[in-house]
Amino acid sequence: MNAPDAGQAQAWLAKNNFDLLRLLFAGTVCMVHACELSGFRELAWIASFLSTAVAVKAFFVVSGFLIFMSYERSSSLASYANKRVRRICPAYFTVVLLCAFGLAFASARPPNEYFSPAWLKYVLANLAFLNFLQPTLPGVFEANLVPAVNGALWTLKIEVMFYASVPLFACLFRKAPRLPAMVLVYGASVAYHALLTAAAERTGNGLYHELARQLPGQLSYFMSGALLYFYLPFFARHRARFLVAALAVLAVDRSVPLPALEPFALAAVVVFFGLFPYLGNFGKHGDFSYGVYILHFPIIQLFVQGGWLGDRPALFLAVVVATVAVAAILMWHGVEKRFLFRSSHYISASGATAGRGEA
Repeated sequence: MNAPDAGQAQAWLAKNNFDLLRLLFAGTVCMVHACELSGFRELAWIASFLSTAVAVKAFFVVSGFLIFMSYERSSSLASYANKRVRRICPAYFTVVLLCAFGLAFASARPPNEYFSPAWLKYVLANLAFLNFLQPTLPGVFEANLVPAVNGALWTLKIEVMFYASVPLFACLFRKAPRLPAMVLVYGASVAYHALLTAAAERTGNGLYHELARQLPGQLSYFMSGALLYFYLPFFARHRARFLVAALAVLAVDRSVPLPALEPFALAAVVVFFGLFPYLGNFGKHGDFSYGVYILHFPIIQLFVQGGWLGDRPALFLAVVVATVAVAAILMWHGVEKRFLFRSSHYISASGATAGRGEA
């Protein structure tokens, strides 16, 4: 499987905005969850202006682009797997265990009832990326609007499955014509999501909605990012046309759903702004987006449970965002960065290489 023309692609990839975009997407999820979990009407404007659904889909687009690039640049399957494990697992496991042990002090139950089979189920299920099996801890956040400890973790299961699927797709793309194969996978994902959504609307069963947003239903976004990576020279030559067409599709989709076109349209917009209007080498500071994403939910829940700043919604939002930012910076320097290879663009002292970002 041939990657994009090395000379052209390297010029576009040497300086990109993907680190900044991911931080903006994570910040979007954080702010919307601050509104939804607190229930403050004064913050309702956030959910009407920003969308967690769009932010998560955009994350999957970036993953498709960067993870296939990571696989193509890896010397072996073991090297690829090692990079993916080092990037996602240390911080994730840290958050799961911090919540499991630290939230004992926030539980309404005594220690002998808190450290129970339900607690053990939480630890084991979440360490296995199966948050949906046990999203709560005994006596924790039970009086909050949402009792889940970390409701944002559902996407990590999908990310891990994406990572595992890349070598399989790479094999498929070697044995079959790549573009038709990618379009077929994209179409199957769109069809899966449409069928499950229709079933949910017909039956009123929320399980179908939940199934619709799982791996097959999100694969169209991941595959769109991958397609734009492999056909980057073509996309770059026609980027203005792609952008205009994509924005038109997304505008129409707000009124008349275009499920067959929306994933690729979103991907075109995300990759356009990820590559071409260079906004500075944000990666030299580190990648705080992952920390923001996996830490913000329990932090917001603690503020809500404690009733902190409950009479000052604007200050509540500001303090939550600042707390999450500090926690993410500490997570990056204390955990994430320590497990990366020295060859990682985040570790490199060169400002020129720090913007090349693999996910």
